[in-house]
Amino acid sequence: FGSRLQKFQTANSPAAMAPKFDPNEEKYVVLRQVGGEMAAASVLAPKVGPLGMAPKKIGEDIIKATLAWKGIKVTVKLTIKNRQAKAEVVPAATSLVIKELKEPVRDRKKVKNITHSGNLSKESVIEIARKMRAADRSNAKVLQGTVMQILGTCNSVGCTVEGMKPTDAQDCVRAGEWDLPDA
Repeated sequence: FGSRLQKFQTANSPAAMAPKFDPNEEKYVVLRQVGGEMAAASVLAPKVGPLGMAPKKIGEDIIKATLAWKGIKVTVKLTIKNRQAKAEVVPAATSLVIKELKEPVRDRKKVKNITHSGNLSKESVIEIARKMRAADRSNAKVLQGTVMQILGTCNSVGCTVEGMKPTDAQDCVRAGEWDLPDA
């Protein structure tokens, strides 16, 4: 009987228990969310529940942070410190392109498989590329590489750039026909 008691004591010793939660430590939770809409509590609960946060309150914070991106799926980065959450939008290239197309908000339950058939100007593509570089979301060394990435995103979204297919615009960039600034 004595050996059983020893096993029990070593299993519940402070070294075997989980480390104590540090309130000043910053935790990051990254999730994809439709802008301006409440995520289901069942989706948020496993991510923020162990950190001592209420999923409903986090959902309301996300709605406030993503109102400008209504109807567009964006990446949200939650910074949790001292049981206080701060939500910030980390836009992806697709989100920036769709927002720049200025399409009306659609009902996601009724309208499915939407095609984004708008047209972007060269200046707006360069502006999106600058935003991606400023947010450190592009691994390209120069702006030209980031512009090529954005044009590839335009191709997958289905919109045109300067009235031509994005692949043709990429050929123009490669040939040096587009006058791109250095930064």
